[in-house]
Amino acid sequence: MPWWSWRPGHAGGVESELRAEDGNVRLEVPPQRDPNAAVLEPLAALAVPRETPDRPATVEQVTLRRLGDALDLLDIRYLADGDGSLLAMWERHAVLFTLEGPEDEILVIRARPHSTVPPDWADRAYRVVNEWNHTRRFCKAYVGDPTERGQLPIYAEIQVPLGAGAHDALLVEMLDCGAAVSSTFVDWLHDEGALL
Repeated sequence: MPWWSWRPGHAGGVESELRAEDGNVRLEVPPQRDPNAAVLEPLAALAVPRETPDRPATVEQVTLRRLGDALDLLDIRYLADGDGSLLAMWERHAVLFTLEGPEDEILVIRARPHSTVPPDWADRAYRVVNEWNHTRRFCKAYVGDPTERGQLPIYAEIQVPLGAGAHDALLVEMLDCGAAVSSTFVDWLHDEGALL
C-alpha cells in the first residue's frame, strides 16, 4: 500500500480550477456535461502553500531540500543517500528522486521493482516494456544492464527539465504523479504484464 493518496486533477473531460481564498484551497468543478463522468475530489488535504495577498507565489530553483520538503508534504518516507538522491521504498519497488544534469536542473524520478528478470526472459522483458511505453504517457520504461548475477533490472523513469525553477505546488504535483505512476507500473508488471 503506497504512503500517498492519489488525487485526480482532470478526468472524464471535466476541467477543474484551484481557488485560494482566505488561505484555504478549494477545487471548483463546473457542472459536468456527462452525468457518468468521474467527480473530482478536492485537493484541500494537500497542504501546499498557495498564493495569498500576504504571501505571493514564487518560482524558485528546485533543490534537493525542496524535493525533501515536497515528499514530506506527501507523507512519502525516504532516505537520503548522501550523493544527492532521495530514495523511497515500497513493498515491491523503490523510487529514486534526484536532480541530474550539468547544473542539477533536471528532476529525475526513477522507479525500480525489487524483482529482476532472468536473462533467458530478455526478449519477453523487452516486449513487455515496449507495450508499457506504447500505451502509457508517463514513466518511460526500459530494461537495465545485467546485474552482477546476470539478472535484468526493469526501470521506469520521468525526467523533467526545471532550469527555470518551479512553484511549490507544481513540484509537489510532479512528485505525487511520479510516485503514483511508478506504483501503477510495478503493479502492471506483476499483473497484466506478467513479467515479475
